[in-house]
Amino acid sequence: MSMFSIGLSGLNAAQNALNTSSNNISNVYTPGYNRELPQLGEGRAGGGVKVNNIERQFNTYVADQLNSAKTQSSALDTYYSQVTQIDNLLADRAAGLSPLMQGFFSSLEDLAASPSDPAARQGVLGTANTLSSQFRSFDGYLQDMQGNINGQIKDEITQINNTTEQIAGLNKEIALARARTGEAPNSLLNQRDHMVSELNERMDLRLNIQDGKTYNVSLPNGQPLVTGTDSFQLEAVQAEYDPQRTVVGYRDGGGNLVQLDESTITGGALGGLMTFRSETLDKTQNQIGQLAVSLSTAFNDQHKQGVDLNGEQGEDFFAVRSPQSYGHQGNSDPGLLTSAEFDPETVDKLRATDYTVSFDENLEPVVTRNDNGQVLNSTDPDNTNYVDTTGWTGGVGNGSGEIAFGGVTLSFSSGNNVAVGDRFEIQPVRRAANGMDTNIADVDKIAAGDAGFINVGNDTGNSFEREGDLNVSDLGITSTAFADNRKYQFEVESDGTQGTLTVTPAATITVNDAPFDPSSEKLSVGDTIKVDGISFTVGALPDAGETSSLTVNQTIFATGDNRNALAMQDLQSQSIVGASATVTGAYASMVSDVGNRTNITQVNLDARQGLTDQLTAVQQSESGVNLDEEAANLIRYQQYYQANARVIDTAGTLMDTILNLRG
Repeated sequence: MSMFSIGLSGLNAAQNALNTSSNNISNVYTPGYNRELPQLGEGRAGGGVKVNNIERQFNTYVADQLNSAKTQSSALDTYYSQVTQIDNLLADRAAGLSPLMQGFFSSLEDLAASPSDPAARQGVLGTANTLSSQFRSFDGYLQDMQGNINGQIKDEITQINNTTEQIAGLNKEIALARARTGEAPNSLLNQRDHMVSELNERMDLRLNIQDGKTYNVSLPNGQPLVTGTDSFQLEAVQAEYDPQRTVVGYRDGGGNLVQLDESTITGGALGGLMTFRSETLDKTQNQIGQLAVSLSTAFNDQHKQGVDLNGEQGEDFFAVRSPQSYGHQGNSDPGLLTSAEFDPETVDKLRATDYTVSFDENLEPVVTRNDNGQVLNSTDPDNTNYVDTTGWTGGVGNGSGEIAFGGVTLSFSSGNNVAVGDRFEIQPVRRAANGMDTNIADVDKIAAGDAGFINVGNDTGNSFEREGDLNVSDLGITSTAFADNRKYQFEVESDGTQGTLTVTPAATITVNDAPFDPSSEKLSVGDTIKVDGISFTVGALPDAGETSSLTVNQTIFATGDNRNALAMQDLQSQSIVGASATVTGAYASMVSDVGNRTNITQVNLDARQGLTDQLTAVQQSESGVNLDEEAANLIRYQQYYQANARVIDTAGTLMDTILNLRG
């Protein structure tokens, strides 16, 4: 090969090298760009140089590690940005629930000090209205977050679908380029790898490189999103079990839409949103609801044991929202569940969780706690996780009646029996705080007086209280009774069919308007007893071997009576939330739980972000453009070009010398 050819090959190699360095410099700030290097090789026989390839500096192993780290960092960053909002809401010393609950019970203390003072009574109503309003406000804020997350999930799914379509399109373009030239353009490869990196920031995915060329992308459970030049769509759909919840659906090649389990979506912004919703947002909303129901029902129960300034029995002080329930879309009948109500007798078993109710092959209910997956039992009534099925009728072809669990009673009766496979989502307290309100507007209606007694007839000076389970009806007291403020106690001991009556203090007794001797005669159900102006009918006897009683006395409901106000104030120190915590203790636990989650998420985010930064530095050291290095390469390749040009110039001079020899 002549010097001309050798020099020309060098000029071409130098030109390619200069072009490569120039391209590197111009793309120094281009996202996803990988530095290129010219790969030179010796020419064929005779010398010279050739450009074997413009090599893209891309390390697949480092890229995989970086994408995985970005997936986790993005998930934690999204989680942290959401959980801090709840943390700030709950921990606010001025606007939080804790100072408002303390203010409410402080107003009850003022009421107990001056039970007839209108200002003290108005203070109770004012703090109660403020407290219930704040419960509603908290629930509204959390519900808005639920709606915002639904919207963000839709946006993320749209972006994911757009990206997978682009990756499938790039697979096609790269395959065509390889077919035309034997090599894929580096720019297309860079774009595809950048798309994969962006996709990993949105959710956790699996990348499989087919034959070292085509990118296939799938969900962690194996369902494909990109296969060669084809892409499959995700869809934001309404959850089958909750119309207020947006979840991810997968559209397969046959056009069938399948709802993905929320646990399938992990990592990335989408996974962070769904994890935050299931771990923190749902739980916090349930805890707020549990607190609202527990406080309202306990206060209502105590308030109804007192009397107001009019001498009338107290009524429900607070209103609460009934449990939410949803039937799955595939149920045999959309109207099978007719009601879901709180059970006052078992409200201490109310928990901050949702439940799923299904039915086995015998049409017996199976109740599962959604927070821990525990199946409730039907054999241990003393167990917190007990489901009462005594009101349920199951068996082949029949499934109806009532079941009770977790402070809630469900009724199933729509004319059709439940079927195997029917499922229901029960949310006892999810939105309970939204319905918390003050029922009383008249200050005179606050039942601050005489806890434990109930008025009888029109004489507000007479009342009775029950001790045990003695069932009576038509109880009446004449105006002449208790002239000396005496108190009577009636005790009935039963043998199962008849009862022995004891009256304290001793008095003249008639049964069914005939004289009655307690030492020799027995009572039966339906007997009417009269003693000193008191009359009542025995509705039912206690169980065999059991003794029940009824106490009747005279109580003057004075305007200064504060006994029920004191009892209502004392609720502040009682474990009325889940039978294990006071209202302030339960709220403090909630604040602490969210605070701990926030701190843990921040620590994990910092650690994961540190790893991401380290991997980014490693990736940039291999694939990133270094301007100093490229500037040095420009000088080096310029000198290389000039030297090859000098070779050609020298070859020309030699040729001219040879030609001149002939002259």
